[in-house]
Amino acid sequence: MSEIPTWYPGSNSRAAPMPLLRVQAFVNTRDLEEKTDLLSEPVGAREWMIEAGLLAPGAEMTASDLELARAVRESLRSLIELDGAEDGSGGLEVLRALAAEHRARLKVGGDGKVSLENAQAEDLGDALFGLLLIVHGAQQDESWSRLKICANDECRWAFYDRSRNRQGSWCSMASCGNRLKNRELRARRR
Repeated sequence: MSEIPTWYPGSNSRAAPMPLLRVQAFVNTRDLEEKTDLLSEPVGAREWMIEAGLLAPGAEMTASDLELARAVRESLRSLIELDGAEDGSGGLEVLRALAAEHRARLKVGGDGKVSLENAQAEDLGDALFGLLLIVHGAQQDESWSRLKICANDECRWAFYDRSRNRQGSWCSMASCGNRLKNRELRARRR
């Protein structure tokens, strides 16, 4: 990826390609290490979602919308962690409900290709459903399996694994990977 957009939270060099970057950025609106949350209050959350191209400029956002957005964010985090395994935790119920409440629209491009429509949404539900459409596309083109959650429980940042064997475990080897490897080494020495 050549340049990370201004709406992407952080300066992670392990950013996903567009449009999957929107899902990654949405999951990363909560930073455990910095103790920040871009979805903590309606005005800031609305501004971020408009800047990220998820909401239309005239869209409104309420406190109950924020609760839904945070629930979808954590459900998306659970979906990333599934990696093809069955979900026994119920962490996907919010996404199932969101999918049941919305319908996808098809768009026929000038080149004749048919795709799922993912335009800017007028309300939060449509915007969050748009993220599910991006996930669907990423699962179809197999880029979804490269989106992972950092194995450091104090971080939990979503990162895009560009390694050839797709075995990346940390958002950054220099920080999280090094910390966890040092902890494991100290534990083994004890």
